[in-house]
Amino acid sequence: MTQARLDIVAVGNAIVDVITQADDAFLASHALAKGGMQLIDAETAELLYSNMGAGLEISGGSAANTLAGMAALGMKCGFIGQVRDDQLGSVFAHDIRALGIHYMTPVRTEEPPTARCLIMVTPDAQRTMNTFLGASQFLPASALDPGLIASARMLYLEGYLWDPEEPRAAMKSAIDIARKAGREVAFTLSDNFCIDRHRDDFQALIHNGDIDVLFANEGEIQSLNQIADFEKAVAATAGKVRTLVVTRSEKGAIAIQDGVRYEVFAAPVEQVIDTTGAGDLFAAGFLSGYLSGRSVETSIAMGSIAAAEVISHYGARPEIDLQRLLAEKLG
Repeated sequence: MTQARLDIVAVGNAIVDVITQADDAFLASHALAKGGMQLIDAETAELLYSNMGAGLEISGGSAANTLAGMAALGMKCGFIGQVRDDQLGSVFAHDIRALGIHYMTPVRTEEPPTARCLIMVTPDAQRTMNTFLGASQFLPASALDPGLIASARMLYLEGYLWDPEEPRAAMKSAIDIARKAGREVAFTLSDNFCIDRHRDDFQALIHNGDIDVLFANEGEIQSLNQIADFEKAVAATAGKVRTLVVTRSEKGAIAIQDGVRYEVFAAPVEQVIDTTGAGDLFAAGFLSGYLSGRSVETSIAMGSIAAAEVISHYGARPEIDLQRLLAEKLG
């Protein structure tokens, strides 16, 4: 096995987030399920965008957010994701490269445009996400950089991108490349709707030993196994992956590695402003610890602290020095 030159390479949606404040009446008037995530078409995206208030535009996407946190923690990262040769595509590429993340995926020259996620944040800090996947759902296997994937110690994949056929095939190819190079694979289930549509595929990845580190939240692990009891749902998966990490919002998080269970309380937050990106930054903190040789106990604490930082402000990217924050909190 050759020496790794990157810590992690992620394959994910290349999305620009548009974040705005909204009230429950706005959500109801547009038939939006509060706190959820739905895929929308170009027409709906245009309608919502024209009706929503002034917003903050920032590059996003689940896996890209995780890499942003990891890069802030000093990890060497690479990203593979599809944008169009348009204004938002240029914004996404500039933003991710400015973080020091290797990003060289060829741009798409045909419709549809670059993906965007319209996020409405209500006064109770719940975020309702409306995602137009656009160009990101047309990531072909030919856009993968096999050398880049093989050069990283870990491949990280997001469940959100499993939905469209073309990037699903690309991610399967990426797993094969990583496995042949002797690299670890981490996977996040992303959302219940992804699980409902691809439960059999996700269970097959787990059963076949294609996933080393699996991320889920409480509802997702229950949905994956179709078991309402949390502990039974966890037990149904824990023995099938080397490391299972499950976040539980204000109840903290657990990690089970090689049969040993670790738990962490949720890091305190003075005021929850926006829960967008909480899971993404938890993964960033955990994986940064994991790939740096920290203990599982320390790694989940790092995830909890990173998640607490991101929910204390709008947007899914850290706004303060995460390395300094972790040093202060962990000593």
